[in-house]
Amino acid sequence: MLSGAIKRVSVSVLMAVVLAGCVTTTDSRFAREADKEKALSSYVQLATAYVGQGNIDRARIHLDRALELDAENSGALSVMGLVYQSEGEFDLAEASFQRALASNPNYTRGRVFYGAFLFSQQRYSDASTQFRRATLDTGYPERASVFFNLGLTEERLNNVDAAAVAYRRSVELSRGHANSLLALSRMLIEQGNYDQAAGYYNRLTTAMRRNPEMRHSPQSLLAGIRIARFFSDHDRESSLALLLKNEYPDSAEYQQYKVLSSDVE
Repeated sequence: MLSGAIKRVSVSVLMAVVLAGCVTTTDSRFAREADKEKALSSYVQLATAYVGQGNIDRARIHLDRALELDAENSGALSVMGLVYQSEGEFDLAEASFQRALASNPNYTRGRVFYGAFLFSQQRYSDASTQFRRATLDTGYPERASVFFNLGLTEERLNNVDAAAVAYRRSVELSRGHANSLLALSRMLIEQGNYDQAAGYYNRLTTAMRRNPEMRHSPQSLLAGIRIARFFSDHDRESSLALLLKNEYPDSAEYQQYKVLSSDVE
Protein backbone atom coordinates (compact mmCIF):
# COMPACT_ATOMS: atom_id res chain seq x y z
CA MET A 1 0.00 0.00 0.00
CA LEU A 2 2.98 2.14 0.25
CA SER A 3 3.51 3.92 -3.07
CA GLY A 4 4.71 7.20 -4.53
CA ALA A 5 6.93 8.62 -7.23
CA ILE A 6 10.60 8.65 -6.16
CA LYS A 7 12.11 12.07 -6.80
CA ARG A 8 15.85 12.67 -6.79
CA VAL A 9 16.75 15.75 -4.72
CA SER A 10 18.79 18.08 -6.91
CA VAL A 11 22.14 19.47 -5.86
CA SER A 12 20.78 22.98 -6.22
CA VAL A 13 18.04 22.28 -3.69
CA LEU A 14 20.50 20.81 -1.19
CA MET A 15 22.92 23.71 -1.64
CA ALA A 16 20.08 26.18 -1.20
CA VAL A 17 19.28 24.58 2.14
CA VAL A 18 22.91 24.44 3.27
CA LEU A 19 23.88 27.90 2.07
CA ALA A 20 20.60 29.67 2.73
CA GLY A 21 22.29 31.97 5.23
CA CYS A 22 24.44 33.44 2.47
CA VAL A 23 21.47 34.64 0.41
CA THR A 24 20.70 38.30 0.96
CA THR A 25 18.02 39.12 -1.61
CA THR A 26 14.64 40.47 -0.52
CA ASP A 27 12.89 37.14 -1.20
CA SER A 28 15.60 34.99 0.44
CA ARG A 29 13.46 33.90 3.40
CA PHE A 30 10.66 32.73 1.12
CA ALA A 31 13.12 30.96 -1.19
CA ARG A 32 14.70 29.18 1.76
CA GLU A 33 11.32 28.02 3.03
CA ALA A 34 10.31 26.80 -0.42
CA ASP A 35 13.57 24.86 -0.82
CA LYS A 36 13.21 23.40 2.67
CA GLU A 37 9.69 22.16 1.96
CA LYS A 38 10.79 20.69 -1.35
CA ALA A 39 13.70 18.87 0.28
CA LEU A 40 11.48 17.61 3.11
CA SER A 41 8.92 16.29 0.65
CA SER A 42 11.61 14.52 -1.38
CA TYR A 43 13.20 12.92 1.67
CA VAL A 44 9.85 11.65 2.95
CA GLN A 45 8.87 10.28 -0.47
CA LEU A 46 12.19 8.49 -0.82
CA ALA A 47 11.96 7.06 2.69
CA THR A 48 8.40 5.85 2.06
CA ALA A 49 9.48 4.11 -1.13
CA TYR A 50 12.40 2.42 0.63
CA VAL A 51 10.14 1.19 3.43
CA GLY A 52 7.86 -0.28 0.78
CA GLN A 53 10.85 -2.11 -0.69
CA GLY A 54 11.95 -3.34 2.73
CA ASN A 55 15.16 -1.30 2.58
CA ILE A 56 14.98 0.11 6.09
CA ASP A 57 18.59 1.32 6.24
CA ARG A 58 18.13 3.57 3.23
CA ALA A 59 14.81 4.78 4.59
CA ARG A 60 16.47 5.81 7.85
CA ILE A 61 19.08 7.86 6.01
CA HIS A 62 16.45 10.00 4.32
CA LEU A 63 14.30 10.25 7.45
CA ASP A 64 17.28 11.46 9.47
CA ARG A 65 17.87 14.17 6.88
CA ALA A 66 14.22 15.18 6.93
CA LEU A 67 14.09 15.34 10.71
CA GLU A 68 17.27 17.42 10.77
CA LEU A 69 15.39 19.99 8.71
CA ASP A 70 12.20 19.74 10.77
CA ALA A 71 12.13 17.57 13.89
CA GLU A 72 8.31 17.75 14.02
CA ASN A 73 7.57 17.04 10.37
CA SER A 74 4.45 14.89 10.39
CA GLY A 75 5.33 13.01 7.21
CA ALA A 76 8.79 12.03 8.41
CA LEU A 77 7.52 11.06 11.86
CA SER A 78 4.79 8.86 10.35
CA VAL A 79 7.23 7.00 8.12
CA MET A 80 9.59 6.64 11.07
CA GLY A 81 6.70 4.93 12.80
CA LEU A 82 6.60 2.44 9.93
CA VAL A 83 10.33 1.87 10.33
CA TYR A 84 9.98 1.16 14.04
CA GLN A 85 7.01 -1.10 13.34
CA SER A 86 9.00 -3.12 10.82
CA GLU A 87 11.73 -3.55 13.42
CA GLY A 88 9.31 -4.75 16.09
CA GLU A 89 9.77 -1.61 18.18
CA PHE A 90 6.06 -1.20 18.76
CA ASP A 91 6.21 1.32 21.63
CA LEU A 92 8.51 3.57 19.60
CA ALA A 93 6.30 3.14 16.54
CA GLU A 94 3.18 4.24 18.39
CA ALA A 95 4.99 7.18 19.95
CA SER A 96 6.17 8.29 16.52
CA PHE A 97 2.68 8.01 15.00
CA GLN A 98 1.16 9.94 17.87
CA ARG A 99 3.85 12.60 17.67
CA ALA A 100 3.15 13.00 13.94
CA LEU A 101 -0.57 13.52 14.54
CA ALA A 102 0.09 15.89 17.42
CA SER A 103 2.22 17.94 15.04
CA ASN A 104 -0.50 17.91 12.36
CA PRO A 105 -3.88 16.41 13.31
CA ASN A 106 -5.04 16.84 9.70
CA TYR A 107 -2.31 14.63 8.24
CA THR A 108 -4.60 11.89 6.95
CA ARG A 109 -1.90 9.58 5.55
CA GLY A 110 -0.25 9.46 8.95
CA ARG A 111 -3.60 8.69 10.56
CA VAL A 112 -4.10 5.83 8.11
CA PHE A 113 -0.63 4.49 8.93
CA TYR A 114 -1.47 4.69 12.62
CA GLY A 115 -4.80 2.92 12.09
CA ALA A 116 -3.05 0.12 10.18
CA PHE A 117 -0.54 -0.20 13.01
CA LEU A 118 -3.33 -0.49 15.60
CA PHE A 119 -5.08 -3.07 13.42
CA SER A 120 -1.87 -5.13 13.27
CA GLN A 121 -1.78 -5.03 17.07
CA GLN A 122 -5.37 -6.32 17.15
CA ARG A 123 -6.49 -3.08 18.80
CA TYR A 124 -9.51 -2.95 16.57
CA SER A 125 -11.56 -0.40 18.48
CA ASP A 126 -8.67 2.08 18.44
CA ALA A 127 -8.02 1.33 14.77
CA SER A 128 -11.67 1.98 13.95
CA THR A 129 -11.45 5.39 15.59
CA GLN A 130 -8.45 6.35 13.46
CA PHE A 131 -9.88 5.02 10.19
CA ARG A 132 -13.25 6.62 10.83
CA ARG A 133 -11.64 9.99 11.36
CA ALA A 134 -9.51 9.52 8.23
CA THR A 135 -12.65 8.93 6.14
CA LEU A 136 -13.78 12.49 6.91
CA ASP A 137 -11.03 13.88 4.68
CA THR A 138 -12.94 14.11 1.40
CA GLY A 139 -9.82 15.28 -0.42
CA TYR A 140 -7.72 12.26 0.48
CA PRO A 141 -6.90 10.46 -2.81
CA GLU A 142 -7.08 6.95 -1.34
CA ARG A 143 -10.33 7.41 0.54
CA ALA A 144 -11.85 4.21 -0.89
CA SER A 145 -9.09 2.15 0.69
CA VAL A 146 -9.65 3.89 4.03
CA PHE A 147 -13.31 2.84 3.98
CA PHE A 148 -12.21 -0.68 3.06
CA ASN A 149 -9.84 -0.75 6.05
CA LEU A 150 -12.63 0.58 8.24
CA GLY A 151 -14.86 -2.24 7.00
CA LEU A 152 -12.21 -4.84 7.84
CA THR A 153 -11.85 -3.35 11.31
CA GLU A 154 -15.59 -3.29 11.99
CA GLU A 155 -15.77 -6.88 10.76
CA ARG A 156 -13.16 -7.89 13.34
CA LEU A 157 -15.34 -6.19 15.95
CA ASN A 158 -18.33 -8.24 14.73
CA ASN A 159 -20.11 -5.04 13.73
CA VAL A 160 -21.63 -6.48 10.56
CA ASP A 161 -23.91 -3.51 9.84
CA ALA A 162 -21.12 -0.96 10.27
CA ALA A 163 -18.80 -3.09 8.14
CA ALA A 164 -21.40 -3.25 5.36
CA VAL A 165 -21.81 0.54 5.40
CA ALA A 166 -18.04 1.03 5.13
CA TYR A 167 -17.63 -1.53 2.36
CA ARG A 168 -20.49 0.03 0.41
CA ARG A 169 -18.74 3.41 0.49
CA SER A 170 -15.54 1.72 -0.65
CA VAL A 171 -17.40 0.19 -3.59
CA GLU A 172 -18.89 3.56 -4.51
CA LEU A 173 -15.62 5.48 -4.26
CA SER A 174 -13.53 2.83 -6.03
CA ARG A 175 -16.19 2.35 -8.73
CA GLY A 176 -16.37 -1.35 -8.00
CA HIS A 177 -12.96 -2.58 -6.89
CA ALA A 178 -12.98 -6.38 -6.72
CA ASN A 179 -11.97 -6.62 -3.06
CA SER A 180 -14.65 -4.14 -2.04
CA LEU A 181 -17.32 -5.93 -4.08
CA LEU A 182 -16.48 -9.25 -2.45
CA ALA A 183 -16.34 -7.79 1.05
CA LEU A 184 -19.70 -6.07 0.62
CA SER A 185 -21.23 -9.26 -0.82
CA ARG A 186 -20.06 -11.21 2.21
CA MET A 187 -21.48 -8.70 4.67
CA LEU A 188 -24.82 -8.59 2.87
CA ILE A 189 -24.96 -12.39 3.09
CA GLU A 190 -24.32 -12.13 6.83
CA GLN A 191 -27.19 -9.66 7.05
CA GLY A 192 -29.42 -12.08 5.14
CA ASN A 193 -29.76 -9.60 2.27
CA TYR A 194 -29.20 -12.12 -0.53
CA ASP A 195 -30.81 -10.08 -3.30
CA GLN A 196 -28.32 -7.24 -2.92
CA ALA A 197 -25.49 -9.66 -2.23
CA ALA A 198 -26.19 -11.41 -5.54
CA GLY A 199 -26.14 -8.09 -7.38
CA TYR A 200 -22.71 -7.11 -6.08
CA TYR A 201 -21.40 -10.65 -6.50
CA ASN A 202 -22.48 -10.65 -10.14
CA ARG A 203 -20.56 -7.42 -10.65
CA LEU A 204 -17.52 -9.17 -9.22
CA THR A 205 -17.81 -12.21 -11.48
CA THR A 206 -18.37 -9.97 -14.49
CA ALA A 207 -15.12 -8.16 -13.71
CA MET A 208 -13.37 -11.52 -13.37
CA ARG A 209 -14.56 -12.65 -16.78
CA ARG A 210 -13.21 -9.45 -18.32
CA ASN A 211 -9.83 -9.78 -16.63
CA PRO A 212 -8.17 -13.19 -17.11
CA GLU A 213 -5.59 -12.34 -14.45
CA MET A 214 -8.28 -12.31 -11.77
CA ARG A 215 -9.17 -15.60 -10.17
CA HIS A 216 -11.45 -16.82 -7.42
CA SER A 217 -10.28 -16.82 -3.82
CA PRO A 218 -11.65 -19.22 -1.20
CA GLN A 219 -13.75 -16.36 0.15
CA SER A 220 -15.28 -15.52 -3.23
CA LEU A 221 -16.09 -19.17 -3.91
CA LEU A 222 -17.79 -19.65 -0.55
CA ALA A 223 -19.77 -16.43 -1.01
CA GLY A 224 -20.92 -17.63 -4.41
CA ILE A 225 -21.87 -21.02 -3.00
CA ARG A 226 -23.99 -19.44 -0.27
CA ILE A 227 -25.76 -17.18 -2.75
CA ALA A 228 -26.37 -20.06 -5.19
CA ARG A 229 -27.72 -22.24 -2.40
CA PHE A 230 -30.12 -19.54 -1.24
CA PHE A 231 -31.55 -19.21 -4.75
CA SER A 232 -31.56 -23.02 -5.28
CA ASP A 233 -29.13 -22.71 -8.19
CA HIS A 234 -27.77 -26.23 -7.76
CA ASP A 235 -25.65 -26.29 -10.90
CA ARG A 236 -23.79 -23.14 -9.94
CA GLU A 237 -23.39 -24.29 -6.37
CA SER A 238 -21.93 -27.60 -7.52
CA SER A 239 -19.46 -26.01 -9.92
CA LEU A 240 -18.24 -23.49 -7.34
CA ALA A 241 -18.00 -26.20 -4.67
CA LEU A 242 -15.94 -28.40 -6.97
CA LEU A 243 -13.61 -25.49 -7.70
CA LEU A 244 -13.26 -24.78 -3.99
CA LYS A 245 -12.46 -28.44 -3.30
CA ASN A 246 -9.93 -28.74 -6.11
CA GLU A 247 -8.20 -25.38 -5.73
CA TYR A 248 -8.32 -24.81 -1.98
CA PRO A 249 -8.83 -28.16 -0.20
CA ASP A 250 -6.95 -26.98 2.91
CA SER A 251 -8.71 -23.64 3.22
CA ALA A 252 -10.92 -22.64 6.13
CA GLU A 253 -13.62 -21.83 3.58
CA TYR A 254 -13.69 -25.42 2.30
CA GLN A 255 -14.09 -26.66 5.87
CA GLN A 256 -16.95 -24.19 6.32
CA TYR A 257 -18.55 -25.47 3.13
CA LYS A 258 -18.38 -29.07 4.39
CA VAL A 259 -20.02 -28.02 7.64
CA LEU A 260 -22.65 -26.11 5.67
CA SER A 261 -23.35 -29.16 3.53
CA SER A 262 -23.59 -31.50 6.51
CA ASP A 263 -26.02 -29.15 8.25
CA VAL A 264 -28.30 -29.20 5.22
CA GLU A 265 -28.14 -32.96 4.99
